[in-house]
Amino acid sequence: MPRKRRDNPDPNFDTRSPGKKRAAPLEENGGEKVPIVTHKKFTKGMPVEVCSDEDGFHGAWFAATIVEAVGNEKFLIEYQSLRTEDNSAFLREEIDTLHIRPNPPVETAVEHFSLLQEVDALYNDGWWVGVISKVLSGSRYIVYFRSTYEEIEFQQSELRLHQDWIGGKWVMSSRALKL
Repeated sequence: MPRKRRDNPDPNFDTRSPGKKRAAPLEENGGEKVPIVTHKKFTKGMPVEVCSDEDGFHGAWFAATIVEAVGNEKFLIEYQSLRTEDNSAFLREEIDTLHIRPNPPVETAVEHFSLLQEVDALYNDGWWVGVISKVLSGSRYIVYFRSTYEEIEFQQSELRLHQDWIGGKWVMSSRALKL
């Protein structure tokens, strides 16, 4: 289970000039630098996905619900599948908006996946990014995970097209170039 995260300072606060905000941080988008946009319309009860930087969870996105805002750019969320250690309730955490995204659009369902297609695989209660390394019969696929060098078999219903949340928009990934 993810551990409680330490409070992080506001990345947009410029410590060199108190009271001023830094320019929005930039990220790469196909070779172009674009501002990182946080989703300011998270509302109570909204279904979202949350990622973690904790060891063993890096790169996975977990289904959650916004419980309430708890400050500037932070929300209390409740996971939909991760439970407390005593298994008495769903786990709740305070998460900054850099680790929250809206649920991906569902209209990206596909009839079948292709070799080397980048996908998200539902595994251990989260969505993990992988690449189709083998297409099997019966709507089954072998997915390769770069981060762990593992290959695992999945049913089509446990996979979705991989998309990235960049600049406040969902962006489809291209075919994997590196294995």
